[in-house]
Formats: sequence, C-alpha cells, structure tokens
Amino acid sequence: MNKRRLGAGGPEVSALGLGCMGMSEFYGATDESASVAVIHRALDLGVGFLDTADMYGMGRNEELVGRAIAGRRDEVVLATKFGIVRGENPASRTIDGSPAYVGKACDASLRRLGVDRIDLYYLHRRDTRVPIEETVGAMAELVAAGKVGHLGLSEVSAETLRRAHAVHPIAALQSEYSLFTRGIEEEILPTARELGVALVAYSPISRGLLGGTLPPAAELPDDDFRKHLPRFTGESGARNEALVAEVRKIADEAGCTPAQLALAWLLTRGEDVVPIPGTKRLRYLEENAAAADIELTADQVAALEAAVPADAVLGDRYPDMSSVEK
Repeated sequence: MNKRRLGAGGPEVSALGLGCMGMSEFYGATDESASVAVIHRALDLGVGFLDTADMYGMGRNEELVGRAIAGRRDEVVLATKFGIVRGENPASRTIDGSPAYVGKACDASLRRLGVDRIDLYYLHRRDTRVPIEETVGAMAELVAAGKVGHLGLSEVSAETLRRAHAVHPIAALQSEYSLFTRGIEEEILPTARELGVALVAYSPISRGLLGGTLPPAAELPDDDFRKHLPRFTGESGARNEALVAEVRKIADEAGCTPAQLALAWLLTRGEDVVPIPGTKRLRYLEENAAAADIELTADQVAALEAAVPADAVLGDRYPDMSSVEK
C-alpha cells in the first residue's frame, strides 16, 4: 500500500484508510468478531489508517477498534473524533466544543481505545457557540501533554479552517468528498492546500451508492440510516441510480468495479487526498484496497467527469444539513 502524508508535518498514512463507523451502528446489523477480522485483514494489507469517533455506537466503536489493534498498535495511525454528544436517546445530539469538554472527551476516548496517545484527533463538528480559536487552543494543550499527536477538523468552512490553523497546525480536514460530492472543490480544498492541510475524504463511495450493489432505499432494513437519506429516496434516488449506471459502464471498460473506479478517481485528485472507505465486510475491504493499484488514464478520468458532472447528483447528503458549515 502506497503512503501519503497528512499535512506538512503530519503522519504518513496508507493511501487508503478504513472508516470503522458502520461496524457499530448506522448500516444495519453488526458483528463485532467479523469487524475485528476486517480490521486485522486491513492491517495485513497495509491499510493502517483507522478512523473512528466517540459518538459511533455511543463509544462502542472506539472500544471495538481498541480491541482489534491490541498488540498491533505500531501498525496503526489511529484517528478519532469528539464534539458530537449523544444523550440517553441516541437520536438526540448536541455539539460541544468548549475547552472544558475537550480534555474530558479525549481522556474518555483514550480509555475506550486502550491507548495512551491518539495519532490524529478531530473536532467532529464545530460548536458555533464557541470561537474555534478556543476549541483548537484546548486541543493544542492535548498535543503539548502528549495525549494527541496531530489535530484535525471535520466539515468546517474555509474561514474556520484558516482561523484554526493560525492557532495550531491542522494536519487534516475530514470532509465528505466523492465523485458524487464535490462542493469542497470550490473553496475549501484550495484553502486546505494553501495551508498545507491534507483532505481526508469520508464516504468516498457515497455511502455505498457508487458501489452499484445496493437495493432500493425502501428495501433497506429500518436500522440502516440510508433508508431516509435524500440522495437514496424518491426522484433523487432514481436520478442518482441512473448516474451510477453510467459509472458502471466506465468501470467495466476499465476492468474494475464501480466502487474501485470511484476510489481510483479520488486518488487522482492529489497526493494530499486520502479516502477512508468504510466497510464491515472482508470482501469489500479487499476490493477497496485493490483500488490503490488502479491507474486511470486521462481519458478515463475525463469520461468519468463528463458522465457525472459536479452538479449532477440530486438530494442533500443528510436530512438535516444544519450542522455542516458551508
């Protein structure tokens, strides 16, 4: 597995990472033993950049990742996130970026992960009640204390990224980025590049939509959150499925799957882009990892971008986009 660096002074990571969220929640039934096997296989393949968050599975995902990497810590660049707080009702969420909460959240993540240092610590969502300088200032104290190696932000605007970076170097910005989600190319990605901040692309296969194997949203189980996402339902769902069909044609010509094509395309966007496809199945892990070896021609990239223009996809990414900075 090739390597890429997160930021000018950040860690070197595998060119493709592994998103672990779905191993504990959001995508239907879970199987922890199978998920541990997926993480172990990822490490065997050289996919050592693992991504979790304290809110995934109400902390259970961090615990799962911690068990999986026990004894193999030196093979892992470990990233987790804080800031989204869930109460007794899992559906209720608030955002807390207060300095007092930063240290408390970090200590809790360290305990669940069973490690003494988090390699990359993200603010999951910005708390608009708190100046970003105060939140990042408190995060910087974790670096000084040796609890955190590098800092990251998730889903913030170009302005917020610039203000945060002025307080402490930001190694990575995690934002949704895929062939179906390209809004960050207008201002956010150029700002990140100006500052020397890497872009960690989550949902690089558009939550499986670009894989071309999902059933209609109505047939998804009730505990699969995609059942209610705007891009998967109604007129938007039908339109987007037609786009996936076009992607499949190009993938067939390239001799790969649509998911691999989507990942290979992202890898052409720059050495500072690191996709983190998530999966809980060995088959898809191995398929995704193999995408790192696919070299697209300029003609294939052009054909793909002509088939799926930047504004072609219908529907918002989430039912409620209020916590995402524009």
